[in-house]
Parts: sequence; C-alpha cells; structure tokens
Amino acid sequence: MADMKQYVQDTLDLIGKRDPEQKQFKTTVSKVLETVVPVLEKHPEYKEQKILERMVEPERVVSFRVPWQDDKGVTHINRGFRVQMNSAVGPYKGGLRFHPSVNLDILKFLAFEQVYKNALTGLPIGGAKGGSDFDPHGKSDNEVMHFCQSFMTELYRHIGPHVDVPAGDIGVGGREIGYLFGQYKRICNAYDAAVLTGKRVDYWGSLARPEATGYGLMYFVKNMLDDKNISLKDKTLVVSGAGNVATYAIEKAQEYGAKVVTCSDSDGYIYDPNGIDLDAVKEIKQVRRGRIKEYVAAHPQAEYHEGCTGVWTVKCDVALPCATQGEIDIESAKALVANGVIAVGEGANMPSSLEAIEYFQQNKVLFAPAKAANAGGVAVSALEMSQNSERLQWTFAEVDNKLKDIMANIYRCAKANAEKYADPDDLVAGANITAFVKVADIMLAHGLV
Repeated sequence: MADMKQYVQDTLDLIGKRDPEQKQFKTTVSKVLETVVPVLEKHPEYKEQKILERMVEPERVVSFRVPWQDDKGVTHINRGFRVQMNSAVGPYKGGLRFHPSVNLDILKFLAFEQVYKNALTGLPIGGAKGGSDFDPHGKSDNEVMHFCQSFMTELYRHIGPHVDVPAGDIGVGGREIGYLFGQYKRICNAYDAAVLTGKRVDYWGSLARPEATGYGLMYFVKNMLDDKNISLKDKTLVVSGAGNVATYAIEKAQEYGAKVVTCSDSDGYIYDPNGIDLDAVKEIKQVRRGRIKEYVAAHPQAEYHEGCTGVWTVKCDVALPCATQGEIDIESAKALVANGVIAVGEGANMPSSLEAIEYFQQNKVLFAPAKAANAGGVAVSALEMSQNSERLQWTFAEVDNKLKDIMANIYRCAKANAEKYADPDDLVAGANITAFVKVADIMLAHGLV
C-alpha cells in the first residue's frame, strides 16, 4: 500500500511542479487519487503504464481571445477556454461556463471531475469543460448574442459531434446555447444538431433535459435512502439555488411527499415553513428572471434572509446544495449535523468543501457526492446526442425512465465498489473507484496515446 501511496504523491508533486498556480486542480486530483489507492494495489499495471500521469494531463487545452462590442459600441476582450481532458470513453463532453471567476485552474478541475462523472453514466462520453470570464448577468440579449457568436467563431474549430460536444453550465442556458448553435451552423454550413446539447426542444433538444439534473439528484438520493429503509415522505428538505437543478429537485422531492422549506439565489434565501410554492418560484425565476426575495410579497408566512450561508442553519432531514461550488464549508456542515441532518445530496458541482465532506462522513451522514448524484444532466445530454444521431425525439417518459435506470445503476456500482474497497457507506470512494477503473482500463486498451 505504501508503494502506491507514494505513486499518488509523486503524481501530485508532478502537478505542483508543472502548474504551481493551479491549486484547486491539484486539491481535487489529490482527493480523488487518494481513494483509488486500494485499486492501484490490486492492479500494478496502472502504475507500470503511468495511468495516473496520463489521466491528470489534459489531452488538449485551447485558450483564445474573444472580442465583442456592447450596445454602446464599446469593444471588450474576454478570454475563452476549452479543456479537453480525456476521450477514452467517447467524444469530449462537458459544459461551457460564462462567469467572471473562470480561469484555467477552475476549468481543469471541473474537466477532471467531468471525466469521472461521465464515465459513471455508462454512456459513451469523455470529459471536458470550457467557458469564458464573460459575465452575461445584466447584459442585453443583443450583447450576449454578439459575445456568443465571437466565442463560437473560434470554438467551432475544436468541436463536433464525434470530437467534442459542449453543453451549458453556469451562465450558459437555453438563450446562450441557441446563439452558439446558430453561429456554429452558419460557419460550418451544416445542421449538426449533436454538436451542442441543452438545446430547445423545437430544434432537437431532448425532452426532460431541463429537469434531468434535479430529477436525477432525487432518484439517486431516493436509492440511497431506500437502501437504509428511509422514506422521503414527510421529511423536511433544505435546498439551495433556484435554477434548473434546484427547481426540479424540489419538484421531484414534493412528488415523493417531502416538504421543501428553502431555496435561494445569489442575494439570499427564502424560508417557507408551509413548504415552498414551486409555481411561484418558477414564475419569479423562469418567467420574470427576478430575485427570490420577491417570493415573500405574496407569501406572508415566508421569511427572506440576505446572504446564502444561513440556509444551512435551517433544521432539516435532508440537505441538497444545488447552487454552486464550495457553498457548504465546515461551519455549515457542523450546523447541519447539529440540527440532525441524515443525508446530503450534492446537486451542484462540488458544493461541499473537503473538510465538510469529511465531517459528514465522520458523523455518519449519508452523503451523495456530486459526480454521482448530479450526473443526470450529462446523462440526458448524452441521450440528446443519441436522439440527434437517430434524427428522432423520444417522449418525456422514455427519457425519464432511462434517467431513472442510469441513476439507479450509478448508485449500485458506487455502493458495490465502496463495499469492495472502502467503507460500505463511502459513496465518494465508491464513485471515484467505479469511474477510475472504467477509464483506466479503456486507456490501457487504447495503448500509449
């Protein structure tokens, strides 16, 4: 075991030497690789073929300039990226993020996670991530269109249905996907619908795609709780976020008989002791594109609180962080445990700090890690690719049933590998090991590429 621990450390040292400024990437890689040490012990061929060194090095990184003009005619220059991490399992697949925080460090750690998440789905997709430090918030539709067209004018060279299939992420929704697809179609003079996923249904997006991540999260959490003979009925849930993930997690949780009492946006959170009125939230966020604080005007029993971290002090049985990365720190984790939380399901990408995850595990809180629990979105994106290739569109029920099966299989595989290599309830290790073995074995089969 010591030999393989050293192999992991040598790989981390290599990352630190090559890219000392990429601290988030190194931290993410370290926590993943630490969990696969037992697998490395049983498979020395991974070390012999330098699988770790190959797995942590992107196959390709593209960086480019994105010039665009605002409505006043002022020129702006942003930076665009695409990190094509690993294509062993299939074409690169992963979202585009438009947010001021975007940099190469963030995109590399997200791309690394995406490889594992995509492998867990059992579908033929590799892993990538991309985006720009452009902020669509407060921009007009015309300004967003100009930016997206400029962004795609470079990106189109590096993507394609059999090469790399981007999707949306933070700051990239249906509007942005539409502008990106339109520019791709214009430049390439081809209707390659499978080049982007998350499209609107009327131009060959998949039914159930907006719901997929939130529904998938609840399917995974339900499998996890069912395994312990715990019902969601009448449980109190705290949810962060008010985007697609949170909205449809709330919708499915309410279908299961749970009472969801919170949701939030970047300004603050609402607490409704009677249970969230989801129709009101959808009207505010999806129709009016307003702020969540508007909810309390028509719901006098509800409370609005400035700031987001306080949402985790609300007493609950199940917590679902669905907003953004790093939203649950160690203090939030302690508050949740003190209030009796029994399960946490990650709907956002890596919303819990490493210290928070360790605290949950130490206190026997059932924990559904993001790469497994929120894989429903990318799973349905891959199903969208399949529908586009067939030039067919499946019904909502067909897609939803496939999603249920995929999430159940992800849980079963993660649980089986947790029992085989780690603690039976350590789904973090179980998910990492499941994905690692799949990707590593295919990389070996493909030779030294």
